[in-house]
Amino acid sequence: MTTPNPDSNAILALARETLDIEIAALRDMAGRLDQQFVRAVAVMLQCRGRIVVSGMGKSGHVGRKIAATLASTGSPAFFMHPGEAAHGDLGMITGDDVWLAMSNSGESDELMALVPSIKRRGVPFIAMTGNPASSLGREADIHLDSGVAREACPLNLAPTASTTAQLALGDALAVALLNQRGFSKDDFALTHPGGSLGRKLLVHVRDLMHSGDDLPVVSEHTLLREALLEITDKRLGMTAVVDAEHILQGVFTDGDLRRALDCGTDIMTTPVGEVMSRNPRRIHPDKLAAEAVHLMQTHRIFGLLVAGDDGRLVGALNMHDLLRAGVV
Repeated sequence: MTTPNPDSNAILALARETLDIEIAALRDMAGRLDQQFVRAVAVMLQCRGRIVVSGMGKSGHVGRKIAATLASTGSPAFFMHPGEAAHGDLGMITGDDVWLAMSNSGESDELMALVPSIKRRGVPFIAMTGNPASSLGREADIHLDSGVAREACPLNLAPTASTTAQLALGDALAVALLNQRGFSKDDFALTHPGGSLGRKLLVHVRDLMHSGDDLPVVSEHTLLREALLEITDKRLGMTAVVDAEHILQGVFTDGDLRRALDCGTDIMTTPVGEVMSRNPRRIHPDKLAAEAVHLMQTHRIFGLLVAGDDGRLVGALNMHDLLRAGVV
């Protein structure tokens, strides 16, 4: 096989044609959606076990992705290889499960070999094929039509538009199920604890804040030089100012110090209460860390004090803490 010089115009034209063919296939499939799809969603919603997805070849690759998407959006699912199922893995399916078998032709020998056992177990059987009249289509309790007029492959052989259709139909099932279950962002975060969204939705202010001996805090009567030492020692660029009951009264920051010095304030004799910023921005410890980020960005501040419902100081955090936690 020779490697000709690439023709950029021809390459782009073929790429656009490929996308056009696949887009047209999806639009056509969307127009064919009917009560069979609604029934499939209803059966999956009623499933007390798991949705077991199977497929051979390219359909198998797509099936793995569909199973993963279902599982991550609130519908427990796993992929079962038809070949392995015929040699023992079929034991993973119980009567509480639902079987989703995928094959563009609907004539996969490996899948058809499993049908008698599936039916004996009384497992609801959904087939996703490109031919409702196929063997799988006829045997299934519910048939989802993923047929396409033609493949995007110029030879009309390589699975291209057909696998795109399967993938999109699987996504449609997952989204419909997600919606019907009332699956929320918080639920999504629980299934994605290692991702950035999980960190934003699961990490709370109390998980990141400095507290106890690490918390910079002084009284209103503390002299500026001592407040400066507290800021330097705790390394948060600020110190909270509280009263005798530990109720938050204000904040004294590096910026406040510079402004005080510009005005000729004597740090040796001036109490911090005279130059602190009163009514500082604060956040409750039970709030999400993502809300702390929003507050800091909105008000262009680098640090934030944490106080309870009674106004008592309980912690402090700055943007570095949020960056280290991957919330920003």
